[in-house]
Amino acid sequence: MSPLQAGPGTELQAGLPVTGLQAGLPGTEAAEVTVRGVTLGVELPLVALALPVVLVALVALTFHLRGAAGDWSRRRRLGLFASRVVLATLLVAAAAGPYTVTARETPGDPRVRLLADESDSMAVTDANVDALAAAIEAEGVPVSRSVVGSGTTSRLGDAVVANTERDAELLVVSDGQVTGGRSLGEAAEVATSAGATVHAVRLSTTRTERYVTLAGPTKTSAGVGNSFLVRVGGADLGSSTATVTVTADGTPVFTEEISGAGAAEFTYTFDEVGSHELVARVDADDVHDGNDVVRRSVRVVPKPRVLYVSRGEYPLEGLLDRLYNVTSRPAVPDDLEPYQAVVLQDLPADEAGNVTALQRAVIDGTGLVAVGGRNAYDNGGYANSSLGSMLPVSVGEGGGRTTRMVLLVDVSGSSEAGMETQKRVALDVLEQLGDGNEVGVVGFNWQAHLVNDVVPLGSNREQLRSKVRRLQSGGGTDLGVGLQGAADLLDGPGTVIVVSDGQAQDVTSRAVARRLSQQGVQVVTVGVGRRVNEDLLSDVASATGGQYLRADETDRLRLLFGGESRTFAAGKLTVVDRNQFITAGVEPESDPGLANEVSVKSGAEFLVATGDGEPALAQWRYGLGRVVSVTAYGVDGSLDGLLERPDSLLLSKSVNWVVGDPERDARGVVSAPDARVGEQVTVRYVGRERPDGPPRFRQVAPETYEATLVPEAQGFREVLGATVAVNYPREYEGYGQSDALSGLVRTTGGQQFGPGEAAAIAETVQQSASRTREVRREWGWLLLVGALLLFLLEVAARRISRYRRRTATTATAADD
Repeated sequence: MSPLQAGPGTELQAGLPVTGLQAGLPGTEAAEVTVRGVTLGVELPLVALALPVVLVALVALTFHLRGAAGDWSRRRRLGLFASRVVLATLLVAAAAGPYTVTARETPGDPRVRLLADESDSMAVTDANVDALAAAIEAEGVPVSRSVVGSGTTSRLGDAVVANTERDAELLVVSDGQVTGGRSLGEAAEVATSAGATVHAVRLSTTRTERYVTLAGPTKTSAGVGNSFLVRVGGADLGSSTATVTVTADGTPVFTEEISGAGAAEFTYTFDEVGSHELVARVDADDVHDGNDVVRRSVRVVPKPRVLYVSRGEYPLEGLLDRLYNVTSRPAVPDDLEPYQAVVLQDLPADEAGNVTALQRAVIDGTGLVAVGGRNAYDNGGYANSSLGSMLPVSVGEGGGRTTRMVLLVDVSGSSEAGMETQKRVALDVLEQLGDGNEVGVVGFNWQAHLVNDVVPLGSNREQLRSKVRRLQSGGGTDLGVGLQGAADLLDGPGTVIVVSDGQAQDVTSRAVARRLSQQGVQVVTVGVGRRVNEDLLSDVASATGGQYLRADETDRLRLLFGGESRTFAAGKLTVVDRNQFITAGVEPESDPGLANEVSVKSGAEFLVATGDGEPALAQWRYGLGRVVSVTAYGVDGSLDGLLERPDSLLLSKSVNWVVGDPERDARGVVSAPDARVGEQVTVRYVGRERPDGPPRFRQVAPETYEATLVPEAQGFREVLGATVAVNYPREYEGYGQSDALSGLVRTTGGQQFGPGEAAAIAETVQQSASRTREVRREWGWLLLVGALLLFLLEVAARRISRYRRRTATTATAADD
C-alpha cells in the first residue's frame, strides 16, 4: 500500500500534504493558544493522557510496595509521592513538546551589495552604475560594489552565489546574459535557501546592435537538399532592414533582406563528399563587428545504404531512391551487413525473408522502418512473429495506451484568478482519458495535497470530477514539490499530467523532473492561464520524455491515453508528440484514409495519429537499433498523401532517424562540433591507432580518441582533415535584459527598479533590514532540567535521611 493517506475532505485546506506523509497517530497535531501576542503550544497534546496512568502507578509504588518505602512514616511517604508526581508531570510535559512563538522586530544592517556587469553586451544599454551607487548612498544606505562580468565573460550566476549570505540584499545591474558558470536558476536556488533577496535594475537598449546565426545540419549526404535557417537578432533594431548573404565554399548561394529581428530559410544541396564551409554575413553598422559573420562546417558523406524490401510496386521506392543509396529486394536476404537501414513495405510476415537475420541486425544497430498496407500487420500475421516482436506496435484493435497516472492541479495563489478555468481544463483532461486508465488527483501550491488515491477511472470518473470541482486555491507555488508528491502517489512508473500556469516560484522543478524520468515517470504539462510560463512547463515535460500542451490541445491526450471509449475526429493526420526528431516542425496535411489495426506498445513513442485517432506512426529502440512503424496507408494500398510534402518529411525523417549516424561504423573519421572563441571544444577520432598531433589525442574507449581545443580566433580550422568552424564569443549573441534575470528576482522575492529609482531601492533595503520575525522557543529542555534537579534533590534528601537514622541508631547502641 502507498504510505499516502487520503485527507478528510477534498478542499485544499482539508487535504493532507502528500510529500513525506506517513500514517500518523491521533493527537499528532499541535495545540496552540495565543495570549497577549504570545502563542503557547505543545507539539503532542495527547501525550498528556499518559499522566493519569503514571499517577496510578506512583500510588501503587509509594503506598503499597512497602519495600520501596522501608520504614518511612506516612508523612515521608506523602512527601515522596508529591515529589514523584511533580517529577512525572515534568517528564510528561517535556515529552509533549511545549513551545512559545513571539514576534520580534530586528533592526538589521541596511546595506546594498551591488553586482555590476561590465561585459561587452552591456555597451548597448543605459546602465550607469557609478551614478546609481552614488544616489543610493546619498539616501543613507551603504553600497559595496563588485564587478561580475567583463569583456566576453559574464558569470552572473556564480557571482550571485559568491555574494549570497543570510538575509543579504543584492542589487544586480546586468542584462542577465550569462555566458558560463551557474545558471541564474541555480543561483536562485542558493539565494532562496539562504534567505537572500535579489533585486535588479531595469535596463533599456540605447544603441543598435545586430548579430547573425546559421542553423542547419552539420552532417548530410551528397545529393540531398538541406534546409538552413539564417537569423538576425540584436538590440534596438526596430523595422530597419539589413542584407544577409550566405556563401558555400566561397560561392554566393543565398541573399535576403531581413527586417528587424527576423529569419530566412534556404535550401542547398552539396554534390561532393567531404567538408564544406558555409559563411553568413549581415550588412551592419553597429557596436560590435565580430558577430556580423557566422560560419558553419558541413560534413558531406555518401548516401546511406538502404535496403528496400517489397513485392509490390509502390511510389515509396522512388522517394527513397532520390534520397539514399537504395537496393531493392523481394525478401530480406541473409547478409544485411552492407545496409544501414531496412525499409519493409506491405509484406506478410511469412514472406518477409530471413527475419532472424533482420532481428540480429536490428539488435546490433541497423535501423528498420516497417510500412503497413493490405498485407501487413493485422493482415500479415505479425501478431505471433519475430517481425512483430521488433516493432513499436502490437497487432490488434487500435487506440492509445493505458497507464497509472496522477492529475496534478495547480491550486496556488498565482492561479486563483483563473481557478475556474484551471478546474475546467482539469475536468476536460479527465474527459480525454480512457476508462482503462488508473487515475489519482493531487493539488499543489507550496506543498502537495492528496485529493484522491489512484483508482480505476471507468468506475470512479464522476467521483474524481466532483473532487476536482471542489478544489480551492491559495498559497505559493512550488511545482517541484507538486511533482514529487504526484510521483509519491504513483509509487512507481506512470504518467503525471500537470495543469498549471507554470508561474512557479521554485527552482527545483527541472531537477525533480530529471529525477522522475530515471524512475520511469513521464510528465505531460498543460499550460493554462493568462500568463503561462511555457519555457518551464516545456522543460519539465521534455526532461521526462513527455510533452507540453496548450489548454486547447488536450484532445491529444485522447490520442495518447484514450482507449476504445473515446473518439477523435481531425480529418487528417495529427502529430501527437512534437518533441521528437521525426515530427519536429512537421504539420501533416494528408488523410491516407486507412490504417492497420494496431496499438502502441508500452515504452514506445506514439508520434502521429490518423484522422480518427488510430496510431499512424510510432517509434522505439530495439537493442541498439531504431525502429519505426508506419501503419497509415491509402485506399489504393500506397501511402497516398504521405508521399507529398510536407507529409513526406515524416517518411524521410523516419529513415534518417533509424539510420542515425551514417558514419558510426567508419574508421579514420574525425568529428568536431562548431566552436566559439575562448570555449573548449572536443574533437573525436575513431580509428585503430592513436592519431599524431597536434592537438594531442587521448584514448577514451576502444578505437576512440579525443582531444580538446580552445580556439583563439574566428575562422575555419583544419584538424586531421576535418574542418572546425570557429565563431564569435557567446557574449555577442545576447542583447537586452533576459527573462532569466526576471525569474531570479521573482523567485527570491525581490523587485525590479528603474535606473533613477535610487530612493525606492534604499527604502526597500531599509524596510527589509527591519523585519518582524516569528521567534519560536522550545521549552522541553527546561522541564527536563527541572525534573533532573528534582530527582537529584530527592536522592540527596533520602541519603541524608538514611544517614541521620543510621547515626541515631549508632548513638543509641553506644548508650546501651
